[in-house]
Amino acid sequence: MAAKKRIKIHTETDDAGPVDATPIKDEANAEDITPSKSDSDKEHTEAAGDPVKEMEERIESLKQEAEETYDRLLRVSAEFENYKKRAAREMNDFRKFANESFAKAMLTVIDNLDRAIESSNDDKHVNSSVVEGVNMTLKEILKIFEQFGIKPFESVGETFDPGFHQAVMQEDTGDHPDNIVIKELQKGYTIHDRLLSPAMVVVSKTQETRKNQK
Repeated sequence: MAAKKRIKIHTETDDAGPVDATPIKDEANAEDITPSKSDSDKEHTEAAGDPVKEMEERIESLKQEAEETYDRLLRVSAEFENYKKRAAREMNDFRKFANESFAKAMLTVIDNLDRAIESSNDDKHVNSSVVEGVNMTLKEILKIFEQFGIKPFESVGETFDPGFHQAVMQEDTGDHPDNIVIKELQKGYTIHDRLLSPAMVVVSKTQETRKNQK
């Protein structure tokens, strides 16, 4: 059996010498020349890679969002409460003053009944039973009005108030100071706390005041 021959191949250069593949080193520093990262890049890399710090930042962000959401919720809740109060107040006013127009129209009837009773007191020929019937009718109407918060108010002897009184005329008098209601020609009425109809009145005026006005 023939023996196998081992063949050795050499890579040759032009000078027929072997190729040196050893890495080139900087002779001055005697170190490998490789790029290095700056300190800021290292810190950024370390910070970006810190899961605890990332979690803390995330928790702080969520905490701030929760506080903002809670503040918005409080504002919305307060606005809703104000809306409920305003709606309840408007509904209450509607119930209280829903009959205002009807009551104001009925005041004409009441005034006529009142005048009829007043004039009958000076007429001896008027049937007393008729007068009594009219008087009872007037009282029943006023009783029903009172159930809905409609009441007459007194004016005689009070200081003239343009918010409740309508002056028909002024009358000279030495018994009262200026601007006192001395006569009531037509009663005034309120519905709850609101004026329904002003009272028609005569207001006092002293002679001295009238002279000064001239």
